[in-house]
Amino acid sequence: MTEARVLLVEDNRTEAEATKGFLEKYGYEVTWVETGMAALKIAKTELVDIVLLDLLLPDINGTEVCRWLKGNEDTRGIPIIMLTIKSSTEDKVTGLQIGADDYLPKPYDEVELNARIYANLRSKALQDALRSKNRALQEILKRVEVLAITDPLTELYNRRQIEVIVDREFVRTKRYGSPLACMMIDIDHFKKVNEEYGHKAGDLVLRELSGIIQGNIREVDTPSRWGGEEFLLLMPETDKEKSLRPASRILERTAAFTFPGMPEGRVTVSIGIAMAPVSNIETAEQLIDASDLVMYEAKRKGRNRIEFAKSS
Repeated sequence: MTEARVLLVEDNRTEAEATKGFLEKYGYEVTWVETGMAALKIAKTELVDIVLLDLLLPDINGTEVCRWLKGNEDTRGIPIIMLTIKSSTEDKVTGLQIGADDYLPKPYDEVELNARIYANLRSKALQDALRSKNRALQEILKRVEVLAITDPLTELYNRRQIEVIVDREFVRTKRYGSPLACMMIDIDHFKKVNEEYGHKAGDLVLRELSGIIQGNIREVDTPSRWGGEEFLLLMPETDKEKSLRPASRILERTAAFTFPGMPEGRVTVSIGIAMAPVSNIETAEQLIDASDLVMYEAKRKGRNRIEFAKSS
């Protein structure tokens, strides 16, 4: 506590010099100001560990200074000890109600003042440590939440999360009749990639393809890794014609891309697209299944192509 920074707000020069002198004797770094406005400026712009605040000041009273400091996000955590010749219960209650952490009537004993400062700094240190732990815990929880919904290799949503999103979007489509496109993208001959070039090369293909997909869709579209070499892309407010544009870009740019880790460096994909709302698709699961089935139809027809599910 010996290097704590104290802001002393006192308009009485004699008292201020005496207080500043014994605080520095105890090892504190003291900044002394005579007005409330000067105190607010220092507290806002400089590092302050504790404020010793006189109640009676020449410009604005200590009560208003305390109220402002406790109402400001950047300064509310600074402990405030009110110093005043007034010692009535009403004055003490008023100071504590507006946020003062302690109250010491003048004339005060320097040993007692030091003890009050020490106690408030210790309390602040404990609160700061608790806030730091809480922030760290929140960061850990956020990371855990991200890991729970993200595929670690491609950093896209995983299957569990995209199923939740498809369910939500399908309900909205059924209610309002807005078009929804579901696209299943599968890497052609991916088993051969792993067998001939190794799983590290296969992982690179998956990561690069996720980048190609993300680079050719809108912000409102949701890409995910469905599993293995399959990707599922959900496109709200998208009809058949509009869905063909990103699908074609993904198809063409994948075929033209040189993938690292492979001497030939070429990979193609097969794409199946199912639409909603249509009469033969009544659930989100059926929408996904329809896109998956028609993706296999694209494979049967020669791969490196796009097929649409039929609606009835």
